[in-house]
Amino acid sequence: MAPAAFDFHHPSGWAAALEGCRGVFLLRPPAISDTASTLVPFVDSVREAGAGPVVFLSVAGAERLRWIPHHAVEEVLRTGPDGWTLLRPGFFAQNLLSAYLDDIREDDRLYLPAGDGRVAFVDLRDVGEVAADALMDPEAHDGRAWTLTGPRAYTFAEVATLLSGALRRSIRYEPASIPGYLLHLRRRGLGWGQALVQTALHVGLRFGQAEEVDPTLGRLLGRPARSMEDVIRDLAERW
Repeated sequence: MAPAAFDFHHPSGWAAALEGCRGVFLLRPPAISDTASTLVPFVDSVREAGAGPVVFLSVAGAERLRWIPHHAVEEVLRTGPDGWTLLRPGFFAQNLLSAYLDDIREDDRLYLPAGDGRVAFVDLRDVGEVAADALMDPEAHDGRAWTLTGPRAYTFAEVATLLSGALRRSIRYEPASIPGYLLHLRRRGLGWGQALVQTALHVGLRFGQAEEVDPTLGRLLGRPARSMEDVIRDLAERW
């Protein structure tokens, strides 16, 4: 199978990219908010090419949060033929290595509008194992929507304490106001759309939107899901 260029914004290249495929892992790039003209028609192209199943990395609550981009992709998958699996992870532990990385490295802080909300952080490595299994053994996952969380919920103050212990320097959690966080994200280079979505998701943490622990991930893995202690211990050198 020859390499093929792929771009969600250029449908003319999709057929070549899908040629010979027997499964698709679908991930929405953060810069794409308009899924109606990108990921949704791409799902149709996958079906036309017989390149499924489709394993879509969605987010927890996408079935009810109609305003987030993942919702429309879930709808087109769920209302179509078989050959799909939805992965709905909660907040990624690896946000500490991406969205929060500069704040930790440069300012020794977690700066978020999450209040005292608790979060059942999930390790992306665990999510990756489930995704791989869904592609290798599609019958066991076909037509299923899996909510994936870590084994325990933490406040950001607790996460800061764990980071402090692993890094041997003081990391603090500083609750942000909504306007303050929006301006902070803009200064970090995010566009208004991404900044608004990220702010809304973190404000939701104040009200327990990511605190529920779901046992599904451990059952699918056949072992305990990784905890935040595991993640910080394994990745400490990155901060």
